[in-house]
Amino acid sequence: MSGADARAFHIEFGSTDYGLRAWVTGTNGTLETTLACWRAIADEVRRLSPSGLLVVDDMEGLPPPPEQLLVFVQSMRGQGMEAVRIAYVEKHAEQIPEVEFAGLLANEHGFVARVFADETDAVRWLRYGER
Repeated sequence: MSGADARAFHIEFGSTDYGLRAWVTGTNGTLETTLACWRAIADEVRRLSPSGLLVVDDMEGLPPPPEQLLVFVQSMRGQGMEAVRIAYVEKHAEQIPEVEFAGLLANEHGFVARVFADETDAVRWLRYGER
């Protein structure tokens, strides 16, 4: 990973009644950036052990291409994310189909994740949704 990839995003963390909120801004578009971002989130999850995680993706750029999403999901195994419910809010509606595909792959690989277009719905799922 180059230094440029490491600075391509910013994460603002906050503690909430449902767990941890991560607001991600910057520019995405590569597998390297996506992995660096999620590994930073995983570090915070391991540090705090929240029951729920809300990731609000407000990044510019596209998610990694579909053929790289399985690599991404497999790379996140063993990072501590399997122990937390993950609600992912995609702020760019046109990207939701690609992100939902990643969510399906994540669920097939032992994660409990769901994709939302709306933060209110995501928080409701974290607080009250079925496991």
